[in-house]
Amino acid sequence: MDTKISSILDPSCIRLNLEVKDKADCLRKMVDLVAATGKVKDVERFHAVIVDRERLMSTGIGNGVALPHGKTDVVDESIAAVATLASPIDYDSLDDKPVSIVILLVGPEGSVGLHLRLLSRISRMVGSEQFRSSLLTAKSAADVMALLSGNEEEQG
Repeated sequence: MDTKISSILDPSCIRLNLEVKDKADCLRKMVDLVAATGKVKDVERFHAVIVDRERLMSTGIGNGVALPHGKTDVVDESIAAVATLASPIDYDSLDDKPVSIVILLVGPEGSVGLHLRLLSRISRMVGSEQFRSSLLTAKSAADVMALLSGNEEEQG
């Protein structure tokens, strides 16, 4: 199975300058982005998985990035969504800084290994200040896809 983010991210799941009120609104909108692909069998259960995971521990991983994620039987394949926020929001991040990049990852219940590899890959990418600033200045979904693909080529 391919562990490239660019292969599980549909360009329709990319939003630049997304307007959100707060963390709950942000999670809802990210879930709805993925649900719009038609690949989610039960949107409310999917939303509950993401919110429950967030209750365990904030997925605000620092440097202005949040990585909400979960595994559920309401999807048959891993799916990602990416958003840059119009205004940074408080996200209870590990470094207490507001979040302006949100990358949501959802995978099927049985795909623990793949899920962890994808999370690790995303963490490495967003660990780069150059990657984060390029993402924040992207003008289109195509820019974001090119950025991810280029970054993944470098990582191998």
